[in-house]
Amino acid sequence: MGERQGVTNVERSGLRSTSGTRAGPGAARTRTSRSLLALGALWLLAGLLAVRQAAAVLRLPPDERLTDLETWIGERGVLHVSGSLYDGDAFTGTPFSGLVLKPLTRSAEQSLGYAWTFGTLLLVVVLALVAARCLPGPVSRRTSLLAAPVAISLLVLSLPVRNTFTLGQTSIIPVLLVVLTVLPGTSGRQAGVLIGVAAALQPALLLFAVVLWLVGQRRAAAVAGATFAACTALAWAVMPHDSWTYWGHHIGGAGLGAPADGLANQSLHGLLLRIGLSGPVELALLAVLAVTVAVVGLRRAAYYAKDGQLLLAAAITGSVALAISPTSWQYQQLWILLAVVGRVGRRASDRLVWPVLVVLVMTLNRTALLPDIDVLGHIGYNAPLLAALAAACLVPFLSRTSPAWDNPAPTPVAEPARGRFAWVPLLRFVRRPLSRPNLMLELMFIRIGYFGYSYIRAHAPDSRSLAESHGHQILTAEKWLGIDIEHWFNSVVADTPWLRDSMNWYYSTFHFLVPLSLLAWLYLRRPLTYRWARTPLAFATMLALVGFWLYPTAPPRLMGLGFVDTAHGPQDLENPDFGALTKLSNQYAAMPSLHVGWSLWCGVVIAMVAPKLWMKVLGLMYPLMTTAVIVGTANHWILDAVGGAVVVSAGFGLQYVLFGFGKRPAEEAAGPLWPPRLRRREPERAGAAVALVPAPSKAPDTQAAEPTGTAAPPGAAEPTEVAGPGSR
Repeated sequence: MGERQGVTNVERSGLRSTSGTRAGPGAARTRTSRSLLALGALWLLAGLLAVRQAAAVLRLPPDERLTDLETWIGERGVLHVSGSLYDGDAFTGTPFSGLVLKPLTRSAEQSLGYAWTFGTLLLVVVLALVAARCLPGPVSRRTSLLAAPVAISLLVLSLPVRNTFTLGQTSIIPVLLVVLTVLPGTSGRQAGVLIGVAAALQPALLLFAVVLWLVGQRRAAAVAGATFAACTALAWAVMPHDSWTYWGHHIGGAGLGAPADGLANQSLHGLLLRIGLSGPVELALLAVLAVTVAVVGLRRAAYYAKDGQLLLAAAITGSVALAISPTSWQYQQLWILLAVVGRVGRRASDRLVWPVLVVLVMTLNRTALLPDIDVLGHIGYNAPLLAALAAACLVPFLSRTSPAWDNPAPTPVAEPARGRFAWVPLLRFVRRPLSRPNLMLELMFIRIGYFGYSYIRAHAPDSRSLAESHGHQILTAEKWLGIDIEHWFNSVVADTPWLRDSMNWYYSTFHFLVPLSLLAWLYLRRPLTYRWARTPLAFATMLALVGFWLYPTAPPRLMGLGFVDTAHGPQDLENPDFGALTKLSNQYAAMPSLHVGWSLWCGVVIAMVAPKLWMKVLGLMYPLMTTAVIVGTANHWILDAVGGAVVVSAGFGLQYVLFGFGKRPAEEAAGPLWPPRLRRREPERAGAAVALVPAPSKAPDTQAAEPTGTAAPPGAAEPTEVAGPGSR
């Protein structure tokens, strides 16, 4: 019996070892299949975005498509260049640009629209492929494969490319010519020729010749200058009148296009004009700023070029050109997007800040970036210029020789939590970070999330008849349940002035003030709890948006059933007026109530982290008070409040499914505002030797509880962080 059992154990162990051996190739195949699936999905997304952009342009009416080419559209619908290119303000390119486009004079307008659109799309794809090929190494094979579709998607989504498609500009050509010089194997002479031609199309790009000179490629810089001069001289010979108009009358094209003080001009010159400066003072200050930006930016570009980051050096130089040019229009801002290749931050958790910021600036309009109020509005208006200045002069991009280039400090993560219930399908591959998230990244995500929330809420179906029918359905259900107390309670509030005013102030103030304040406090004092708590709040808000879209509901004050709008008074239900909120907010986004949902989230979090019983009780009373306010002011039904509680409960449930409970918030030590760093004990006197071996100490009592939150004793090994996704 014992012998048979031993044989069985050996066989089982052999089977286990065999299966473990086979798990290696299987895991590799799984990773390969996942990579191929991700690659296919990214290419599909890139293709869909490209087709969508081309279709969006071709669907435009002829008078709204390729508007910058209207200078050349004659009475018979064909291109012509018989007159001056600069008779109007539509054409802002150099005479050499007009010379390059002269073969299109015999193209019909309709065929030109299709050819120009698909030609521009082809240039965008080529630019993305070249940029992906020129990423600073070393780059893994997986990254090199995924970079191309990601680059195409970002370029197609970017505002400069979308603007180029609509206007019919040639701004992608000089960018592509310069980026081609970064390809491996490009000789100095070839680089000089490409840069010279690009500068003939956009004179500010002659700054790349200066960078060539600074990195020691003086022959290539001379070739670039000679090529620029030859192209410009050719344009003078063929089009002397246009050349004089551009270089003499308009001083290098500075007076062409839209007014220089408009928001479309994202240059230092445009910024100074917008803040009210003009005349000699503005010109003197512009000269000082332009020289400073050029010196700092070009020196940085030369440094990163010598470091082997050629694409980043090109992006920095292009950003300098944008900032110091007299005019920098939106279709010329692709250089800012290329700066996304720079690596910033010595911690893995900080690596996404700069790329996310650049992508947001280059893909979203100014109202989506920052609210249009006071100082924030002015920052949003000039966001591309500020991003260009940051890339050119301020952002501390890592050098390839930096230890953090390939090995950033990893983000400590917790092991996947075990489910409390066996039937809950926890996603065990999702690891929970154990450090405070990057503040800038959090603020960007919060802003974009709130913009998306406001946009979807404002554009949800707002049919009055549909919303009122849903309101009647809710009222009928409440009558059946016996909870239709809205009319009675609203009458009590409306007839009690102090209660009415208090509830109106509560409704308009606490909805945003309390959740934002709680999030800020958690971020500063309870970073682990912050990560744990923000996730269900985000899930609940997304679920509420689904409710707004699928079930628009009229609140009691818009039902015409005798309810009193305590904040705005009686309303014309055909054309209600709620002040500034009339056009900004969808008044039928009532089910579920996020006033109750967010307040319930606050109550749950406060009850879990508050150290005192009275604080917990006050936190749990907050959603009850909010429910009373929304009903008393006739802004929601009772079942709207129930819906808000449901989406918050679902948010906590989704958070548990993804991450588990993990570390309970109450277990997080209070500690100081910022946790102290572990550091070695310094010698007490100068010249004292540091003991390499700690003195023997008494063995700790295994029965005694270990103190928590104390520093490690001298000589003890420092705690090891669990490697996160950013470690390599």
